[in-house]
Amino acid sequence: MIQIRPFSPEDRPAWEPLWQGYLSFYRSALPAGVTDVTWRRLNDPAEPMHGLAALLDGKIVGIVHYLYHRSTWTVGDYCYLQDLFTSEEARGRGVGRALIEAVYQRAQADGASRVYWLTHETNAAAQALYDKVASRSGFIQYRRVF
Repeated sequence: MIQIRPFSPEDRPAWEPLWQGYLSFYRSALPAGVTDVTWRRLNDPAEPMHGLAALLDGKIVGIVHYLYHRSTWTVGDYCYLQDLFTSEEARGRGVGRALIEAVYQRAQADGASRVYWLTHETNAAAQALYDKVASRSGFIQYRRVF
């Protein structure tokens, strides 16, 4: 049975290896200060950023981060599902889907008009799940990093 719940400050030792695994998957690294600020934001009720943990047998095996932002196209906020990651042993057991569904429930309860996210074009495993729980928008992302 998969249990989904918000993070608590005591979850950092279980959260951080999953967060680092997510960053490694995308061949990224962040300064420790960014990770510290991210963790504080995820646990600050005044922040628009939120996080959920997925547990199997009492152990955190998956994480999702999401945030709300305004849109010029709707009255309700949009919910951006920013990061989703499960441990290797949890893959194929419904953890990713359960985390996405939990974000859907919270976003709808909070009055958001949509949930959306990005994934890399080479992440075929994730896309196999995403194609079952959402529709592709057809938009291509452009960015400039500062």
